[in-house]
Amino acid sequence: MNPSPCRGTISRRQFLEYLTAMAASVAGMGVFTGCAVDPVTGKQQLMMVSQQQEIGIDRQQSPFQFSSDYGITQDTGINQYVSDVGNALLPNVHRPQMPYTFNSVNATYINAYAFPGGTIAVTRGILLKLDNEAQLAALIGHELGHVNARHTAEQISKGQLSSLLVSGVSIAAGTQGSGLGELAQQLGMLGQGLLLSRYSRDNEREADFLGNAYMVKAGYPSKGFVELMEMLDSLHKEKPSSAQILFSTHPMSSERLTAAVQREKGMYQSSKSYPLKRERYMDHTASLREKKDGIELLQQGEKFLAEKQYDEAENTFKQSLNKLKGDYTAHVLMAKCLMIREKPSQALPYANTAKTLYPSEAQGYYLAGMASVQLEKYGEAYQNFNTCDQVLPGNPQINFYKGYCLDKKGDKAVAANHYMTYLKMIDYQPNPYSKHAYNRLKVWGYAK
Repeated sequence: MNPSPCRGTISRRQFLEYLTAMAASVAGMGVFTGCAVDPVTGKQQLMMVSQQQEIGIDRQQSPFQFSSDYGITQDTGINQYVSDVGNALLPNVHRPQMPYTFNSVNATYINAYAFPGGTIAVTRGILLKLDNEAQLAALIGHELGHVNARHTAEQISKGQLSSLLVSGVSIAAGTQGSGLGELAQQLGMLGQGLLLSRYSRDNEREADFLGNAYMVKAGYPSKGFVELMEMLDSLHKEKPSSAQILFSTHPMSSERLTAAVQREKGMYQSSKSYPLKRERYMDHTASLREKKDGIELLQQGEKFLAEKQYDEAENTFKQSLNKLKGDYTAHVLMAKCLMIREKPSQALPYANTAKTLYPSEAQGYYLAGMASVQLEKYGEAYQNFNTCDQVLPGNPQINFYKGYCLDKKGDKAVAANHYMTYLKMIDYQPNPYSKHAYNRLKVWGYAK
């Protein structure tokens, strides 16, 4: 009798050849292929993704992207303001039935993004670059344009984003994140922007056109859209590291700015009298702008991390912590930096503080778990990984580390269960973690 608490065993053949079965599962998606009506043009289009699938992809992926961006801001005033501006645009969209949400996330890089089911986010970094509410409405309107034109679903239908449906986070969780070097490989962390769609220039032009229409119909002047394009064009020429993800996901060109100017002078000329609402924007973002110096230090520190200038990164994060004493992101970034520098005993207090600052966000627990592993405190590490799994379920890497900690403690039966769960979640894809898990299962007699 097989003593394994897991259901069944896996052979080496299964382990090495499972990707073939994955390819077959992609082919099986063809059953969803069919015609749909483009919600914007009203014309028939080849669409292999249903509206419910768009919502499902959104619900699977967006929590992981939010966590990669250090969670939704805990400044409820900022978050409510962003939501209010977004909701004001909804009476004008082409897909009003979608479950839209609008949030500000704690990330300091400059970006805004949308998931296909209507989840939209703006970062603290880009909010600090805006000057009035009309610009914010233009930014959110553009993201609404992507959702309403079904750009992500279109890419999936063309086979450009099939991995979202095949394995999603299972692949992403084990992928090295930009600028984090060996730490990302050790932690299995999600890289910033990894789950975001990469839009084409045609996608961007259509989203601009739709977003401009949505914000003008909501009572904002087209000048706000022109100002947004001017700001993006300026950033594109400067090429700051904090805007790298923005332009990798949203291609910028001077043609986009020119088109915005033409719309303002032409079809939206009558909107010139509409208010930009600058004072309202300044009032509602005052609490964020008070943190501008500290957030810019975090941006600089992340640039040093990406360039592997770890002394400079650590010193910069220390400076930011002096200005942002209760900031979750600052503590997480300092913990990451110290982990990269192989200082787990120094990293652990910052990770533990991050947990207390934002107990419903996952990265603090993840980092505390990894620091505890390196300190060989496997019981504490397991508790942190277990809480992380409760806060943000669905990351296969967590199951690997839970198994690893129990393995080190000598609890083979439960460790085997976690290892097997991890392998099933990633569809047995070969990588250093899966090889370790498979080999341990083989030694214990749970795998052939």
